[in-house]
Amino acid sequence: MTGSLHGTRVVEFAGLGPGPFAAMLLADAGADVVRIDRPGGAAARNALTDGRPVVRLDLKNAAGRATALELVRRADVLIEGFRPGVMERLGLGPEVCLEENPGLVYGRMTGWGQDGPRAREAGHDINYLASVGALRSIGRRGEAPVPPLNLVGDYGGGGMLLAFGLLVALHERHVSGRGQVVDAAMVDGVSLLMAGVWNRAAEGRWSAEPGTNDIDTGAPFYDVYRTADGEYMAVGSIEPQFYARLLDGLGLDPAMCAEQWDRDRWPDTKAEIARAFASGTRAQWTGRFADRDACVTPVLSMAEAPHDPHVAERGTLEGDRKAHRPAPAPRLSRTPLRRAEGPAESTADAVVHRWTASAADLVRQS
Repeated sequence: MTGSLHGTRVVEFAGLGPGPFAAMLLADAGADVVRIDRPGGAAARNALTDGRPVVRLDLKNAAGRATALELVRRADVLIEGFRPGVMERLGLGPEVCLEENPGLVYGRMTGWGQDGPRAREAGHDINYLASVGALRSIGRRGEAPVPPLNLVGDYGGGGMLLAFGLLVALHERHVSGRGQVVDAAMVDGVSLLMAGVWNRAAEGRWSAEPGTNDIDTGAPFYDVYRTADGEYMAVGSIEPQFYARLLDGLGLDPAMCAEQWDRDRWPDTKAEIARAFASGTRAQWTGRFADRDACVTPVLSMAEAPHDPHVAERGTLEGDRKAHRPAPAPRLSRTPLRRAEGPAESTADAVVHRWTASAADLVRQS
């Protein structure tokens, strides 16, 4: 056993962002993932694709499609991230593949989903966030919305949603023996990630104006503050005990604790906290709050993050001085996740041979 998904065979049709991310998660958990890509060019080797051999097939000709279908017949999972209708036009849509392999879990990763008015439109992370109220909710008061990189749509609401759906369908297959289609749409995933904000709104605890709420930089106890050396400290001192320690660490009047949730006082309080942080360097404030347990931490750059004592000790990032990448997660006690290793290139025949041998192995073990 080399991982919780040992023996699970995955055919990944090469794409960008969320599809490869989902495939990476499965591979880290021990799945045998093969990536089908177009002929020509070198295999992309990066944090999202390492350890997954590439089989190069021209899906526009019959021979390439037949070879791809041969792999699909032996697979447990298929991952594709094309626009709706593309796989069907290639003759590799769900109906064809599930007829050839009734136990197949067919994963579809798109932005807008397989149906709806925008299903066939192009889009990116920022568009999906804009459509479900997420983007308008991220920003400072009176300023334009701020896209949170492409973390929320592509990876959180996309790749992780797809991986979750694939695992749910695989689990159900143990009962029914049948596969199914997983329609993972980033617009749906982003909406799910907004569940907590929708809860606040339903309870009357959320203002529609960005930058005026407790977790969107509106509150003085949940924001970033500039230090004397032009760096920043992150403050998340929401609970009263943490807020008291924040004020104590900054040398501010403890009587301010009584006004923590007085929204009319927030602008003035924020200005006082900002002046306090501006009086010292990031290193000085990091030292001051190191043992206070006040939810105050230095804001690190990507170059600095690997050297953070906690990140370094846990091995949250792997690599060396030249390049780093995230370590597999979460951490399982008995069947830990590991970064997959394998040849950069392979052939369909080699994959079929390996999968046939591994299937026989699993039968013997059972």
